[in-house]
Amino acid sequence: METKKDLKLAVIIDADNVPSANVKGMMEEIAKYGIPTFKRIYGDWTKPNVISWKGVLLENAITPIQQYGYTTGKNSTDSAMIIDAMDILYTGSVDGFCIVSSDSDFTKLAIRLRESGMKVFGFGEKKTPKPFIAACDKFIYLEILKSAQVPDSTEDQAPISTRVSKRETVQKVNAKIVDLISSTVDDIADEDGWAFLGDVGSLLIKKRPDFDPRNYGFEKLTPFIKSLRDNFDIDERVTERASIKHVYIRTKK
Repeated sequence: METKKDLKLAVIIDADNVPSANVKGMMEEIAKYGIPTFKRIYGDWTKPNVISWKGVLLENAITPIQQYGYTTGKNSTDSAMIIDAMDILYTGSVDGFCIVSSDSDFTKLAIRLRESGMKVFGFGEKKTPKPFIAACDKFIYLEILKSAQVPDSTEDQAPISTRVSKRETVQKVNAKIVDLISSTVDDIADEDGWAFLGDVGSLLIKKRPDFDPRNYGFEKLTPFIKSLRDNFDIDERVTERASIKHVYIRTKK
């Protein structure tokens, strides 16, 4: 996905609908897409269900926003986030938003922000409803960020509970995913059927905002595609700089 390293981002977090355990991995992931100039988290800090967040707010310079539940059964946190997001939008001081929530209530907000030319990155658990995922430019599952904090080289030394958790986050590659990659390759392939893998990756995210090789246990797209050699031909072409190779792929007929 094409992004700018100096993209100014507003990070708004729903404390009621995401866990605090992987906030470090989340902030490191956000740094890949730009600079978080606003970092706000919303919740009723008088309630015990958000107490786990309190210990990580100062460490990550996240500003807590108190939002009381005025009416039983109504989520006033969502409304506060939406209002603040629109206020930030109208300041014209950011280029995009990171919406951290597993709640479908932010689907319309994501659509509205994109209509205004904003990049929208969604972060949430795998239970996140598909409409919210589809409304984002890119959606990252928090589970894969949590597992990424355990380096592969030390996996054998990690506690058994951690290793099991990491394996459980990996999805199996099914025929639907292979077909998606294949059709994407065909969409941009040259006359011989070859497509540049970087372009394939960008188009895959446009088609499926939650597409990420980490969902399948791979840190990068290239090794993920290499694991699918039964379905795709791979050609690594040397560039003018011998140390750099461009990877092209073609669907096997």
